[in-house]
Amino acid sequence: MIQSIGYLAILPALIVAVASVAVLMADAFGAPAKAIGGLTVVSLVGAAVALPFGHGRSTFCAAATRAGEHVSCSYVADDFTVLFQAVVLLAAIVVVLLSHGEMRRSALPVGEYHFLLLAAILGALLLAAGRDLITLVVALETLSLPVFALVALRRYDGTASEAALKLFLVSVVSSAVTLFGISLVYGVTGAMHLDRVAAGLTHVHGDLRPVAAAGIALTVAGFGFKIAAVPFHFWAPDVYQGSPLPVAAFLSVVSKAGGFAGLTLVLTAGFWPYGNTWGPLMGVLSAATMTLGNLLALRQTDAVRLLAWSSVAQSGYILAPMAGGAHVRPHQWMTATAAYVAMYAIMNIGAFAVVTVAARRGIRDLESYRGLARANPGSGLALAFFLLCLAGLPPGIMGLLAKVVVFRAAVGGAATWLAVIMAVNTVIGLYYYLTWAARLFAAGEARRVRAGRAGGVAIAVALAGAVVVSAAPELVLHAAALAVP
Repeated sequence: MIQSIGYLAILPALIVAVASVAVLMADAFGAPAKAIGGLTVVSLVGAAVALPFGHGRSTFCAAATRAGEHVSCSYVADDFTVLFQAVVLLAAIVVVLLSHGEMRRSALPVGEYHFLLLAAILGALLLAAGRDLITLVVALETLSLPVFALVALRRYDGTASEAALKLFLVSVVSSAVTLFGISLVYGVTGAMHLDRVAAGLTHVHGDLRPVAAAGIALTVAGFGFKIAAVPFHFWAPDVYQGSPLPVAAFLSVVSKAGGFAGLTLVLTAGFWPYGNTWGPLMGVLSAATMTLGNLLALRQTDAVRLLAWSSVAQSGYILAPMAGGAHVRPHQWMTATAAYVAMYAIMNIGAFAVVTVAARRGIRDLESYRGLARANPGSGLALAFFLLCLAGLPPGIMGLLAKVVVFRAAVGGAATWLAVIMAVNTVIGLYYYLTWAARLFAAGEARRVRAGRAGGVAIAVALAGAVVVSAAPELVLHAAALAVP
């Protein structure tokens, strides 16, 4: 039974939910586009400010129904939740700032765009806080469904319609796979709250162990679609290229952060008794994802598609610490995953910010970036810095620390073979990141790029975050270590 509702616990999500309706109503009553965009940014800032008020609280709790059970809650705002929600909200603010110029250029409906964006952000916030399988599935769909419409909002663009259709079909399949896996887990354990699922999995009868293992594998596969892990990745490049670029940035950072938050919670809070089952699976997924992502990124000539394949490869790095399974303490690999996601969000949202601004002047393929730093020192130097961060080279120290953290977690989890594959893939990544960065300073006549006020603020916010974290990357690592239970 539901005992009470802790409004402070859900305050950030509640602010975003109310704001989503408010922007839609404001548009219906003829509010100007700048006012709607401003309301969206203010609501996201307000949600970020509200994070400390809900910290340490939980709500939607079910009392014990049998002897030995304790109170289990569906929504928990612990340190882990606050960290991931902060990452989601800060990245979302940058996405909204980038969207201002894109909506004007592509004639996107302002009210619908901001409503759908806020609804998807709400799903990502709930994924970080959900502690039962039903809440996580609902949050996953709340994140996914608005994105279909966001991708297809350029209604007369065939590429956008094709991308939306691909994303829809893949998401429907992933939802079905996830629900089937959860139904098997529920059939074995008789529980939905993650802590009770874990308790049930420790006492599974021998005949039902294969069913439990199959349910866990299918649930993990469903999350694999959301984070674009191989072999569930094939939608990502076409969807990124066909979407409005701020939506592609949203998929690359906000959606992926939410997906990894949900996957991490499911594995550690619910499925940890079967670490010997899902650990090797995550290792194989990690190796395949980073390898295929990096190899195909080498062949790209379009900046967005390169970032798409790079994003796939980055998912492989984030998955690597999970390969330890039962061989490593959950705190160790959860810390590595949380730290990498936080640093990756800053690096990738910054790169997408510059690419979005450059695309407005028709700069899409990599060759057209030649000489960008000469013609546009601000945008060119910012992009070069973000690329060095993604490559893990000075002065982008945070990218190097992020890779060291996951290397250490993989080796500590007795997955030395995976660390070797990671080392090889890091070298491959260096090549295409540095090749792109070198083009920025090469001789050539690049087009002049005007970021605009909102685009300039978006780049400045991302750049400030990247500089601060690169100057003191141990702050993120320390915050991740404190956030992980």
